[in-house]
Amino acid sequence: MEPLLSIRDLSIAYRVGTSEMLAVENASFDVPRGAIVGLVGESGCGKTTLARSLTRILADNARIAGGQAVFDGQDIMALSERRMNALRWREIAFIPQSAMNSLDPVYTVGSQLAEVLCRRGNLSRRAARRRSEELFEWVGIEAGRLGDYPHQFSGGMRQRVAIALALALDPKLIIADEPVTALDVIVQRQILDQLRELQTRLGISVILVTHDISVVAYVCDRVVVMYAGHVAEAGPMAATLTRPAHPYTMGLRNAFPDLASAGGQLTPIEGAPPNLLHPPPGCRFAARCPFAQPACTDTVPAPVTLDDDHVVACHRWAEADTLRTRAERSETWMART
Repeated sequence: MEPLLSIRDLSIAYRVGTSEMLAVENASFDVPRGAIVGLVGESGCGKTTLARSLTRILADNARIAGGQAVFDGQDIMALSERRMNALRWREIAFIPQSAMNSLDPVYTVGSQLAEVLCRRGNLSRRAARRRSEELFEWVGIEAGRLGDYPHQFSGGMRQRVAIALALALDPKLIIADEPVTALDVIVQRQILDQLRELQTRLGISVILVTHDISVVAYVCDRVVVMYAGHVAEAGPMAATLTRPAHPYTMGLRNAFPDLASAGGQLTPIEGAPPNLLHPPPGCRFAARCPFAQPACTDTVPAPVTLDDDHVVACHRWAEADTLRTRAERSETWMART
């Protein structure tokens, strides 16, 4: 089956003074129909820029510098603004990180839902009310609360309202940008369970942007690991996180708690990502990688497809089993300091 979304060599640049910085460079991955794909990496790795580019809503100093994003048979990046506007919300919906900032504080949540349903969905007021009640039922909120204002909801409830807004027009793809970051862990799980249940029931595809690899492990079918604007590794969630082939993915796995080994030591990845105004010539991760060799600092590694649609961009991909064993030891990473 053709993927719902196929991204190939996508690059997004920001103008910074008289220079230009590639925040995303030659990114390629697929989003299958009816799957949740986790887009994970450190802050500043380009994941939110990539996600927002799929709605073609970017900052004034940003531009699409190359590549394609073929959604349901049409290249989003080549569409006119009128055609793209017809896709937004109807076909591709966005759940922002801060639900409070995305909801208008002076209107009830019901009136905000009705505006979407009437103006974008062409429903009558009566039909919009029925649809709003249905959406609130889906996300676990009583219909009587449609008359409440955003400040009357808790953080978790506001996030549910944001999910209801995203689902309003039956989109095929939902992009969720850090939807649980500001919530406590109990509410995080409730929201993730809700998102998974709705995704399964409605058969939609989801891109879940997060810096937390444990969120990806809990709810995603596939994972795309980004570092400094590049896709380092991508593939099925279980295969990629249990048998990572890129040292950065190995390091991310060490840096987050695992319930199966709750007493284990967390190992940070020392250092910081490179300045993308002046990126290094080779692998972007080489300066922080305990397994870097001379070739890593000279040449950008080409993506290699492993078993089961698992893709990695690392010069030492063939040694992944050995590197993975070494990466599990804290002293391997501490040697870089």
